[in-house]
Amino acid sequence: MTKSNADTNTLRRRALAFRALHVPGRPLVLPNAWDAMSARLAEEAGAAAVATTSAGLAWALGEADGDRLDRDRALAALARVTAVTGLPVSADIESGYAKDAAGVAATIRAVLAAGAVGVNIEDAAHEAGGGALRSVAEQAERLAAAREAADAAGVPLFVNARVDTFLRGAGGVDATLERAAAYRAAGADGVFVPGAVDPGVVKALADGVDGPLNVLAVPGAPPVAELAALGVARVSAGSALAETAYAAARRAVRELLAQGTLGAPADGFGYAALNALPARADRNAAGHYS
Repeated sequence: MTKSNADTNTLRRRALAFRALHVPGRPLVLPNAWDAMSARLAEEAGAAAVATTSAGLAWALGEADGDRLDRDRALAALARVTAVTGLPVSADIESGYAKDAAGVAATIRAVLAAGAVGVNIEDAAHEAGGGALRSVAEQAERLAAAREAADAAGVPLFVNARVDTFLRGAGGVDATLERAAAYRAAGADGVFVPGAVDPGVVKALADGVDGPLNVLAVPGAPPVAELAALGVARVSAGSALAETAYAAARRAVRELLAQGTLGAPADGFGYAALNALPARADRNAAGHYS
C-alpha cells in the first residue's frame, strides 16, 4: 500500500508537529489508547497527541501482550485509531512484529500506510523466553532499519527506542545509557525507559541520554510536574488507562451478576455522550494538521 503525495505531505506535517512536542522540562503527556473510541476520548480531553498501548490493543482483540499479536491485526487496529483523530498518533509496535531487521522495515512501511507518525520499538525479545533483551548490536540494526524505511518514505517518523533494562531487571543506569547511546547512533529519536521511577535514576537518565527521555507514569512514580523538573520530555500512561477501563467494566459485571443492579455511569458519561464522540470527530478531524 503506497501513500499519495498529499498523504505523505500530511504525514510529514504531523510528524514534525509530533517531534516539536518533545521538550525536556515541558514533557508531552501521552494517554495511551487501545481502540478508536479511547483515542477519541484522549482527543476530547485535550491531549496534544495520541499513542497506542500494545497491551491494551492486544487485550481488545482477545490476545495477550508480548509479541503474540500478528502484524496485520495490530496495524488494522492502528488504522482505525488514526482514522478517527486528526492528532499525531504514535504506535507501540512491540519489538517490530518481525524476526529480523528487514521485517522491521516492512512494519514501518505499514505503520506509515496506517497513518501513524511515531513508533515505540522495544529491545525485549519475547521469543527468547521471559523477555530477555536483544544484544545491543542486533537492536541497533533493527532501529537503523526502521529509520531507513521512514526516511525512504520521506516521513520524519519519531522512532522511540524502548530500553527494557529496568523493566526486566537487566541492568541499571550505566547499562541503560550504553544501550541508549547505541540506539541513538542507529537513528532513534528518543529513548523510553519504562520501570525507571526513582527521581535520582530519572535525573541521571535525563542528563545522560542524548535526546528526549520518555518514562512511564505508574503508581509510585513522581507526578508529571516533578518529572518535568527532572528533565523528562515525554510521559506515557502505557496500559494503565486500559487497565482502569477493564477494571470498571469488571466491577459493573460483578455487580450485575451478584446484586442484579447497575450503577449510573461515572460523571454522567453514558450513552448519549459516548455516541456523540464519533460524530464530533467527523466534523473536526479534517482541520487538524492538514
